[in-house]
Amino acid sequence: MKIKEIVDILNAKVVSGSGCDNLDIAHGFASDLMSDVLTLDTEKMILITGLANMQTIRTAEMADVQCILFVRDKQVTEEMLEIAEEQDIILIQCKYSMFNAVGKLYTAGLQPVY
Repeated sequence: MKIKEIVDILNAKVVSGSGCDNLDIAHGFASDLMSDVLTLDTEKMILITGLANMQTIRTAEMADVQCILFVRDKQVTEEMLEIAEEQDIILIQCKYSMFNAVGKLYTAGLQPVY
């Protein structure tokens, strides 16, 4: 699934990572527990979370997660945006709940990590 498809499905907004529309995402993982994210070894994954703080950005950096989707209309701070841009991490925001966002993406064909 392409980033553009994810954005379209969720009526979302890319806040960091312009020009990333054609990046392939194969798997999704939804969690607010960053310790769970650190246990994964999956490429082409989007992290779906409602935890909008620097811990999420740093966790994505350590786990080589290239895209984060913030649900529940969580807003990205300037500090988060700055670090994400330095690390080439795509940040997306949507208004849907985590449950709703995951359901829509799964129905559209995004595969779970496990």
